[in-house]
Amino acid sequence: MKDKRVLYVSSEVIPYLPETEISSMSFEAPRAVNNKEGQIRIFMPRYGNINERRHQLHEVIRLSGMNLVINDLDMPLIIKVASIPKERMQVYFIENDDYFKRKATYADEDGVFFPDNDERAIFFAKGVIETVKKLNWSPDIIHVHGWLASFLPLYLKKYYGNEPLFENSKIVTSIYNQGFVGTLDKEVVNKIGFDGIEQEDVTELKEPNYSNLMITAIKHSDAVIIGSESIPSEIETYLKNIDKPVLKFHNKEEFQEAYIDFYTSKVLG
Repeated sequence: MKDKRVLYVSSEVIPYLPETEISSMSFEAPRAVNNKEGQIRIFMPRYGNINERRHQLHEVIRLSGMNLVINDLDMPLIIKVASIPKERMQVYFIENDDYFKRKATYADEDGVFFPDNDERAIFFAKGVIETVKKLNWSPDIIHVHGWLASFLPLYLKKYYGNEPLFENSKIVTSIYNQGFVGTLDKEVVNKIGFDGIEQEDVTELKEPNYSNLMITAIKHSDAVIIGSESIPSEIETYLKNIDKPVLKFHNKEEFQEAYIDFYTSKVLG
């Protein structure tokens, strides 16, 4: 992995959010690549429940100040950055007051799912890609974790498909058993369509539940990693019928060698 560039895009990363399979692997996988002399960048949303002072986040003025159009509305993009203590790893935070300032990640204090989670996911995907373009940093691998990041493969292939910076980038999506009940806003297909993405590319999103979100991500990825011991049966069935490299589940104690080998032999090979 020496000098290979890996971009990690995740809905959650420790130590900024509590430990889950996603937040833990979004820290452990970059650390493994970092230790093998790879170059890594990590992106996550800057939720309002992340303590800015404690984690020493600061705004990157040269990267902030863009507006992203989401469903015909201009939304300002702010980029903050922090370093994970003792790890020589930087995390970039995608921030917007309308979408991410609230003091919770996906649902309110009563457990009610935020009705604009679909737009938050679109904003996050476009925000990451636009920021990486500004950094002029061309990744060899883009590794996606968590459903809030799951529009990234779709947007990279269908909206930014002619972007030279990403023409050789391979997209890996990790699938976890950490989803949500119900669906995103049913209008999500039209909101994505506003960006000129064809309906045929998002047929599954007519019913935008967790499994269909992840199937859409898999469809536009180059390889898949199973991140949980068990995953929804619909996704398992879908994976049996695709012609893409799939890495089976490995626990935290044994994943490092498996991931590095998968990256080098199956994704880049």
